Amino acid sequence: MAEALGVWIVGARGAVSTCAISGARAVARGLAAATGLVTGLSDLEPLGLVGLGQLVFGGHELRSGITLLQAAEELRDGPGLLSAALVGALKEDYAEIDRDIRPATALGCGETIRRLAQGSKLEDALTAKLIVEQLKADITDFKRRHELRRVVVVNLASTEPYHETLPACYQSLKAFRKALDNGAEGLTAGVLYAYGALESGCACVNFTPSLGADVPALLELAVERGLPHCGKDGKTGETLVKTVLAPMFAARNLKVLSWEGYNMLGNRDGAILDDPANNAAKTRGKDKALREILGDTPELHTRVRIDYCPSLDDWKTAWDFVHFQGFLGTKMIMQFIWQGCDSMLAAPLVLDLVRLTDYAWRCGETGVLKHTACFFKNPMGAETHDFWRQWEALKQYVQAHAACAPQRQKHTKARRA
Repeated sequence: MAEALGVWIVGARGAVSTCAISGARAVARGLAAATGLVTGLSDLEPLGLVGLGQLVFGGHELRSGITLLQAAEELRDGPGLLSAALVGALKEDYAEIDRDIRPATALGCGETIRRLAQGSKLEDALTAKLIVEQLKADITDFKRRHELRRVVVVNLASTEPYHETLPACYQSLKAFRKALDNGAEGLTAGVLYAYGALESGCACVNFTPSLGADVPALLELAVERGLPHCGKDGKTGETLVKTVLAPMFAARNLKVLSWEGYNMLGNRDGAILDDPANNAAKTRGKDKALREILGDTPELHTRVRIDYCPSLDDWKTAWDFVHFQGFLGTKMIMQFIWQGCDSMLAAPLVLDLVRLTDYAWRCGETGVLKHTACFFKNPMGAETHDFWRQWEALKQYVQAHAACAPQRQKHTKARRA
């Protein structure tokens, strides 16, 4: 019997998580096609990734007073993302997974996110050190009850506020642990989740723009524990299109003068990003990609705006205006509108990253998984934001592993024996 893989989601009853869980169960049972799953492409078949039916879900959730079924019904009745037939078919699954969802923390996330909880949070009664102990206990209990050898922790929580300067305690693992013991200020939920996951012996995926494991202290911890991780900020919509199109301008030696991006969305993420501090964390990553691809010159003007438009719900609309210069100084314009369902674009990528991280873990890989860069707006350890170069790097990774698959399988069987 195939070995199960635990998937512990931070933000377990959020829209992206609910769509990912529903999609995994639906595809595994033949109720839906694998459309949208990168790991469903023939290019990645040689890896022999964990099956979607082998995934066991649990997680942390900030919002109280809502079940996973109710979260699914919200997506059915509101933006219409899940069909009534699918929600009905998965009722027992939602109830089963609900038993493995625990209260979360919003420490250091700002008042906008804290208001989501509509009730008590871990930090209301616990210090940062005790919060970490609780997070670890929740994951350990999940592993024990489901007899899981491996768990991948995925952060799908709301975007935390951006801070220009990192706390000094993030600079080394020793300083971080000391700060936990002393109750130092400046620690945030995303970093605590990542620390708790790594200390629990779990691999990590940070799908958010928040720091997570992307601080020196936790980069050190991942290597110390021999664990793989990747992030950050899933590349699902407008930025995906930008990183596909921008290399075209560079390759044709067309000079981009201005690239204005305007985004509107109406779900909970939109409400969170209506807070300027949270908004800054998101737009910063979007702008960075263009400047890396096109050249960070003073004459290049780029700007990204994200505004909350409640009536749009989960349907994100982005308008991009590109002003560029061609031969003999001729100025031209390109405009495009991207309209997509934010959660349904993100959900399959979450499953892709879980499967790829698990594969790397089984192969003994440690630290940042650079080959997953094509999935992120601000990829850790990446050499480029150019989507095509990132995609080529992933394909080369697959080809290299396919070439040594027989020998690797032999070693794996020997270890298990």
